[in-house]
Amino acid sequence: MADHVDSVPLADEPVTPLVAAAERVYTGRVWNVQRDVVRYGDDELIRENVAHPGAAAVVAVDAQDRIVVIQQYRHPIRHRDWEIPAGLLDVEGEPPLETAKRELAEEVDLVAERWDPLVSIFTTPGGNDEVVHLFLARGLSAAPEVHARGEEEADIRVAWVALSDVVDAVIAGRFRNGILATGALAAAEVLRRERAAD
Repeated sequence: MADHVDSVPLADEPVTPLVAAAERVYTGRVWNVQRDVVRYGDDELIRENVAHPGAAAVVAVDAQDRIVVIQQYRHPIRHRDWEIPAGLLDVEGEPPLETAKRELAEEVDLVAERWDPLVSIFTTPGGNDEVVHLFLARGLSAAPEVHARGEEEADIRVAWVALSDVVDAVIAGRFRNGILATGALAAAEVLRRERAAD
């Protein structure tokens, strides 16, 4: 039978197990693969995982409650999936909020007056250590310069979609990108709570 946790705050719990051995088994252009021998309880576990720098993503909402979404090719899933603007935390010392601002400008040529933290998520905790920090951006306007795009971004498609339609697409399974799904659902709830408080 499951434990009841009513008496404690619901929160993920950090753990620092003894790592008996660690080895980088692959060094990639963006990600590396790590193999750890971990002592956890009475067991010794061997776990391989992708070491990830983390990322930041943006739910950019306009005055009509539309969000900007982008569609681009993602090779591992062989899809052009719908996403929200996002990028790796790959600039040394750059805080996630600054990465989010940079990605909004680079991917969809927008800037925002108001930025609020939305949620932070572990995308694939069984396979990598990626944390994505999502922000809610409002007061949108055109960026002062348009960015050139290459590789997967060369044929990027940008669309403004009603937030309620994005939520419907997530629930119906038409949008399956986890960061988009989390961001849209969280933004819809935050906006609902703000309006209920007015």
